[in-house]
Amino acid sequence: MNAGIKGHNPSIRQVCVQRFSVVSTMSFERVVSMIEAAVGHPDIVAFTRDITTAKTFTDLERVVQNAVGPSGLMEFARYDIGNVLSKERGTQGPHILRLVIGNPLIMKRMVEHVPDAASYAPVTVLIDERPDGVHVSYDRMSSLLAPYESAEALTIARDLDTKIETMLTATAVKTENAAW
Repeated sequence: MNAGIKGHNPSIRQVCVQRFSVVSTMSFERVVSMIEAAVGHPDIVAFTRDITTAKTFTDLERVVQNAVGPSGLMEFARYDIGNVLSKERGTQGPHILRLVIGNPLIMKRMVEHVPDAASYAPVTVLIDERPDGVHVSYDRMSSLLAPYESAEALTIARDLDTKIETMLTATAVKTENAAW
């Protein structure tokens, strides 16, 4: 009846998420441009190949360091939801962009303590235009990992939260030369 399940039933863990959001008065395009300047944009196919062929952890670190931007983060993927909405609404469609960003070395450190952290990293940054401004949002990694009760993983997650929230806040208030 439970073929393939090793001696226990499936479990459900409740996760309460904290969402960090900041609103900018700058244009959507300007906010996106500033975030793009803060994160690296490697060729993902080449990056994956280089990670796979790295012989040592030092080689892996070098590949990652060459891929990240000034914030210590890189873009893994982007989803232009606004573009999808505009197919129906035309130019009246809102600007909404989802960026998947992170750093494989930070992810590795969290996953060593909480394997489920790999479900949450890299993280999503949502940039969307509303009547009151451009909202930049992020679900705090520390809130996602809190139910796992690992002090080590939470310390790493809080550092990641600080890194991302500093970048997003600097972006929203137009701090051009922020120290990420």
